[in-house]
Amino acid sequence: MSIDRDTFEDASEDELAGLSAPDQVLGFLAAHDDRAFEAREIASRIDLDTGSVSTALSRLKRRGLVEHKATYWAITNDSDRLTEYDGYERATALFNDRLGSEDEAAWRDRSPDEPHPSLGDEA
Repeated sequence: MSIDRDTFEDASEDELAGLSAPDQVLGFLAAHDDRAFEAREIASRIDLDTGSVSTALSRLKRRGLVEHKATYWAITNDSDRLTEYDGYERATALFNDRLGSEDEAAWRDRSPDEPHPSLGDEA
């Protein structure tokens, strides 16, 4: 992807660096930590190709940052491991800037009272 010369001249190095594919994937999963997604859905949501997302997910899994079951991927529940990963804070900050930080009370007000029907089998 190219940028215009004015952007090149005026933007800081941090602004131009952007996030790597693994950082974007991890940031997306962190922003949706109550869900699991297929690679193709993650790809469509963060506007990357499925191959890049699949490679990123495999790398993140090797680092213990995501979990994989069947065709679904979710961020790990291991907050210590996430905190140790240097891209996590940067990815979280970017998604908070884009989407706004989460308001847990508002999230709970909008969440359903009953669990999703697919969770009925796990009881």
